Parts: sequence; structure tokens; C-alpha cells
Amino acid sequence: MAEDPESGGEKTEDPTSRKLSKAREEGQVAKSIEIPSVFVLVAGATALYASAFYIYNNLFAIFHFNFNFEKVPLLTDLEIVRLLAFHTEKIIFTIIPVMLPIVLVALLSNFAQVGFTVSWKAIEPKLSKLDPINGFKQKFTSRAVVEFVKTLIKVGVISMVAYYAIKGEIVEISRLYDYSVGQILLFILKVSFWIFIKVCLIMIIVALLDYAYQKWKFLDDQKMTKKELKDETKQTEGDPLVKSRIRQLQHETARKRMMAAVPDADVVVTNPTRLAVALKYDGNEMDAPTVLAKGAGPVAQNIRRIARENDVPLVEDKQLARNLYSSVDIGQEVTMELYQAVAELLAYVYKLKGKKL
Repeated sequence: MAEDPESGGEKTEDPTSRKLSKAREEGQVAKSIEIPSVFVLVAGATALYASAFYIYNNLFAIFHFNFNFEKVPLLTDLEIVRLLAFHTEKIIFTIIPVMLPIVLVALLSNFAQVGFTVSWKAIEPKLSKLDPINGFKQKFTSRAVVEFVKTLIKVGVISMVAYYAIKGEIVEISRLYDYSVGQILLFILKVSFWIFIKVCLIMIIVALLDYAYQKWKFLDDQKMTKKELKDETKQTEGDPLVKSRIRQLQHETARKRMMAAVPDADVVVTNPTRLAVALKYDGNEMDAPTVLAKGAGPVAQNIRRIARENDVPLVEDKQLARNLYSSVDIGQEVTMELYQAVAELLAYVYKLKGKKL
């Protein structure tokens, strides 16, 4: 695959949902024009075949109205309006049984491929579209080659089906000289109709294969380079350096709030220098003792310093400090396994302070 120097390398990465959504907004979707074309032809032919008797009656009524010569019409303004209204009504009701299925099938076949989407960018006038050099280059792209091959296939299929259909009717064709003009016309219409249906059935297969190719080609064209993928990630999720700085500020803010809660603690359990855990228990508001702050290293030193400055008791209990630090998060109540040890510790501290647990 060719490299793209402007975007930083070879396009090897699958397109993201954001790029596909942006392409959709610009009218770039995986779509085969063969599918609506074939299905519209099939729907039109089927509707014409099913409503042939109805159309015949309407056309017969129009001809009878115009050529019965029972009286010479007076071409007054009112008569002209009446003639116009009659013919308009008949023509509309004649073509509705055929046009309505065609319109519905055209909409459904396009909707089935790309869903509902409206793209104004796709119809914006662009001077680049009038560039003859660019237009000449597009005649030799891989897409143009595929379209040329499809055209050859369609011509070949139609020719073969028509040939074998006529070959199968050669005996009947040799007897047409005994038929009336109406019978000959009916025979031609019947053979033409079945040729048309057979061609359409084969072209449906071609259209489905073309849709598979168009979808693959679209996804291949939308592939991204590693640089494009990295840049899009920055746009959607933010620069990693900025996100790291934000996380750092959030941690600093959370640490400041944690340190501000240390003076409210009932006791600080230490390990004795590496760990420090601040505990508080209020029987009116808490179901169990809660960890207000905890830390290791410099953070533990700050917790001990603040505790000393605010006359919060420091109790050395290496095992309890390790258990509290590893199993209880800040703001959470101590676990059931630690109730007994923490209760004994608080009882000891309250006894020193003259408080009741």
C-alpha cells in the first residue's frame, strides 16, 4: 500500500468510529449503485406485469374518450379545463401502480445499505470538481477499472441470456408468420419480459458482490496511519501530558483534603515511621470506625506531624497499621476482621482522654 507523506506513513490502522462518522457526514459511505438499479428494474417490471390489465383499461379509456367522435367538442375555457383534469387524473392513476413500488424499492435499497443520512457537504459546489486534470486521473483509478469490468460483465450477461432465450424460442419464432399482429406483439412482450427477469436475477448477484467490494474498498480507503490514530486519540481523549497533569492536580487536591481531616481523627496508627493511618469513630453518624487519612513515607510523616500539632494520639501498632493501610480505603469503614483490634485501640485512646466508646 502506498505511503501517505502528509499523514505520516503507511495507512495500516483500521478506521475509528469517529473517522467513519466524519466520513458519513461528508457523504462518504459504503454504497453500491448496482443494488438500487437492479431492484428498481425488478420492481418496475413486476409492477408493470401485475398491473398490465389495469393500465390497459386506463389507456383504453383515454383513447375511447379522445377518438369516439360521438360529438365535436367545443373548445371553450371550461371544456379545456375539463379535458386537462380528465387526462391528468387518468395519467396519474395509470402510472401510480408502477411508480409507487419503484420509489419505495429505491428508498429501501438505499436505506438498507447506508441507513438514514443527510449530507449537505456532499452536494456543496466545489471548484475542484471542475478540474479536468483531476477528472482525467480518476478515469484510471482502481475504482474506474472495477466499474469498467462491471460494465463488461453486465453486457456479457445480457447478451448470453438474450441469446439462449431466443434460441429456446426459435421453433415458435419460425411459426410467427401464421400469427396475427396482436399475437406477434404478445409473443415479443412475453419473451422480452422473461429475458428481462432472468437478466435482473443474475444482476442481483452481481450487485451483491459489488456491494461487498464497495464496503471493503470504503473501509480500506478510510484506514489511518499510526500518526493519524495518535492525533485523533489526543483530540478525543486529550493530550497524555495534559491528562497526567490533571491527574496530578487531582491527587494533590485529594491529599490536601485528606490532610485537612487529620485534626478530626481520634487516633493515628503508625508502623512506626513508614505508615500512618488516621481513624475516627462517631457512634451517632458511623456504623464503624472510618479511615480519614492514610499514607506511606513522606505522606505518613505529614500525617504524624499534623496529628502532633493538633494533639491527636499516635499509637504504634505495626500489624494493625499494615492491615488498615492495605485493606481500607480513605473514607471507608474498617472491615469486620479488624473490628476487634480497632475497638481495643479506640477503647485505650478514649480511656486516656476520659471519653466513652
